[in-house]
Amino acid sequence: FKHWLLPRQGVVYSYVVEDQTTHELTDMVSFYSLPSSILGNDKHRTLRAAYSYYYFNNKTPLITLMTDALILAKRLDFDVFNALDILDNESVLKDLKFGIGDGHLQYYMYNWRCPSVKAHQVGLVLL
Repeated sequence: FKHWLLPRQGVVYSYVVEDQTTHELTDMVSFYSLPSSILGNDKHRTLRAAYSYYYFNNKTPLITLMTDALILAKRLDFDVFNALDILDNESVLKDLKFGIGDGHLQYYMYNWRCPSVKAHQVGLVLL
């Protein structure tokens, strides 16, 4: 857990919500950094992209948690925030006015027999 989710500058950013009464951690959101080089532009050299990584929400609505992640990424000077439309993300991404990307992610799961599934039926953690 420490290796994958504890915050590391320039790599992964994780934030938790603590219940003020019980001091339990009730919610968490994280994103990772994946910068890209911009070629042929004298003004801009790097596109700083944040990618939604791992979250859980017990008390905080998902839309609030994702809004907080967007604000935190902006404060850290990220240029763009990307997220997959898996699980419950689709409605939240629409409400937050995310644009639909120009491609489809394809995963090859070797040695697995799996029927076709829709995005909202997929839960994927890239560790």
